[in-house]
Amino acid sequence: MKKQKVEIQLEVFESVSELPKDIQELMNKAQQARENAYAPYSRFKVGTAIQLSSGETTIGSNQENAAYPSGLCAERVAIFHTGALFPNQEIKAMAITASSPSQVLSEPIGPCGACRQSMAEYEQKQNAPIAVYFMGETGKIVKVNKVMDLLPLGFDATYL
Repeated sequence: MKKQKVEIQLEVFESVSELPKDIQELMNKAQQARENAYAPYSRFKVGTAIQLSSGETTIGSNQENAAYPSGLCAERVAIFHTGALFPNQEIKAMAITASSPSQVLSEPIGPCGACRQSMAEYEQKQNAPIAVYFMGETGKIVKVNKVMDLLPLGFDATYL
């Protein structure tokens, strides 16, 4: 039996002020998007901002629905919105932030599995990495250089 090791490269920033200026601005837009989340049931708000190679930025926030689970996470809202508006633009980076009314989230909150899969599809489509930065409401920010670092052994079109 051959064993293989899966390793993920992470970069951890202590605060938003340590991020490159363009990513600070991107995270700021994600924080603004988070405040516009429609989360009347969970009250857990998530915001995402996407940086395109053209310099354009798109955003998304989670959108809940009483007919659970009909809502969508912020990451999928943002990436699907980007795909609809800018289908041929390369996505360079995504910034994700979350907040909760029950506690201050000071640890980074990564995307759920469904969002990772959707994000991976766009990374594969463009055949170029998408850097992902994620945080809670305050505190440290984690950066991965590509979505597939968040979804090792992921499913893709080659299996279809």
